[in-house]
Amino acid sequence: MTSFPGTEGAGSFLYIPEGATWPLPPFRFGDIWVPGEVIRGSKRDGSIRRAEKGGSFLLESYLKITRKIDKLAEWSGRVFSYLVYPLIGGVAYEVVARYLFHAPTVWAYDVTYMLYGAIFMLGAAYTLLNKGHIRTDLLYNNWPVKRQGKVDALMYLILFFPGMILYFIAGWDYAAHSWATNEKASMSPWMPIIYPFKAVIPITAALLLIQGVSEFLKSVHAWKKGVWE
Repeated sequence: MTSFPGTEGAGSFLYIPEGATWPLPPFRFGDIWVPGEVIRGSKRDGSIRRAEKGGSFLLESYLKITRKIDKLAEWSGRVFSYLVYPLIGGVAYEVVARYLFHAPTVWAYDVTYMLYGAIFMLGAAYTLLNKGHIRTDLLYNNWPVKRQGKVDALMYLILFFPGMILYFIAGWDYAAHSWATNEKASMSPWMPIIYPFKAVIPITAALLLIQGVSEFLKSVHAWKKGVWE
């Protein structure tokens, strides 16, 4: 009789030969509770796996991670969406001031383009979560799910993550220089400070990188299990 780390108080376990199955009481493996139905032993890596169709400890733990990341993207998208209200207010104020009172402002243009840019950028991770980014598809939708997952996973590794890392590094340097110099919009008669606006660039890259991890793990799951989560 042997016990595995993290299973104290949850029962003991017999050695299970390669490919054999055995009913056991519920036990805890890391942070995942496994029903005591049937489990399968493997001599290859000494691991214990649940003999449940389409299930594995590793993929289930990955899916827990994706759900937490998805909540962050959902929350950030909803929070940043409220920037649309001051954007509408700024545009409406300028229209009334300009055309009704013939008194255009010097600040409305700067405020509105910054707010619009922030909404557009900061909502990118939320859009990635909801598969709202533009993609040209000639073959993808006709592929089996496993092939879709494989292609997506490889593209995230080859294109997405390197691109987003470079984007984050460049954006961080760009924003840091702007903050260090207390940069202002020199082309505007109002000359507003713009370093907070430029901080949106690395924040956007960070949110996209985090959400990209979730999408990559979902792609791996689809590749291995043939179903999208």
